Amino acid sequence: MAEAILEIDLDAIRANWRALDAHSAATVETGAVVKADAYGLGMEKVAPALAAEGARRFFVALAEEGAALRRVLGQGPEIFVFSGHMEGDGPLLADAGLVPLLNSPEQVRRHVTALSGHPFGLQLDSGMNRLGLEPEELGLLRADLPEAPRLVMSHLACADEPDHPMNARQLAAFREMIRGFDAPFSLAATGGILLGPEYHFDLVRPGIGLYGGLPFAEARPVVRLDLPLVQTRALAPGEAVGYSVTWQADRPATIATLSGGYADGILRALSNRGRVFADGIPCPLAGRVSMDLLTADVSHLKDVPGLFELLGPHQSIDDLAADAGTIGYEILTSLGRRYRRVWRGEGPAGEDAA
Repeated sequence: MAEAILEIDLDAIRANWRALDAHSAATVETGAVVKADAYGLGMEKVAPALAAEGARRFFVALAEEGAALRRVLGQGPEIFVFSGHMEGDGPLLADAGLVPLLNSPEQVRRHVTALSGHPFGLQLDSGMNRLGLEPEELGLLRADLPEAPRLVMSHLACADEPDHPMNARQLAAFREMIRGFDAPFSLAATGGILLGPEYHFDLVRPGIGLYGGLPFAEARPVVRLDLPLVQTRALAPGEAVGYSVTWQADRPATIATLSGGYADGILRALSNRGRVFADGIPCPLAGRVSMDLLTADVSHLKDVPGLFELLGPHQSIDDLAADAGTIGYEILTSLGRRYRRVWRGEGPAGEDAA
């Protein structure tokens, strides 16, 4: 079978949520970010597990994601939409009971006009200059808001760098902007949680830390990805491997061809840089990662196994990201749909989710 196996540990996700929850005071609520299909790991399995653990406020990027999440979670949990109230979102927001985080004066006007009385939140720009109301805009709008927001939030640009001066600047800006508001406040995602209690306010909203990624270095690993062996080849000195012949044997070599490529989210940037593991022994990638296949130098192995670990005990998402020159977020969210996905651990009803 050439289908690679992606294992997702729901118990580890739940444990990471508990650990991040423990970083803040009992008076601070811990939500969960499950956008992009729970960072590529399957919202339909991950979100109920987090809800069973205690998460009652969830965050997605798009109204369409929120509607799908509502079908998964049912009524009860509050679902916030980071992109706010986009043109045409009204029916989805209303039908699924979603709370848009309004980002601009235009969105505020759209929401008040189209969904009068429907709950909303506000997203403020505290210095990242990506989404959110500017201080001047907020000052003009505050008196005209029809009711209190369900949440007032902003987002830190450099929370994964604890000593970066931008963190303190954004904290001060956020405090100034929320002065006089009667609403719950949120500034911290995973990195902000780790910065300390002054960043926690009323609600923290972990994302990448739930899924085993930095900056939460104590996170339990969540994913394991094993690639099947398709073929081995014996090379003579001087023979080359793969497209554009970027790797050449300088001695007799054995090459393993594995099922998995950039169509499966194994980034082409890993060509001649990444590694796979054979029973814990590292095997460097040799040649270009192609659409469906990659090749590894296994000349040093006594026995060639049928499966090679790309992600797991010996290589985290951030280890692989470092080799690809990217971040763990991209590794997770790039994982393709051809893998046979197996969810391990207890689901919300206490049953194995696999």
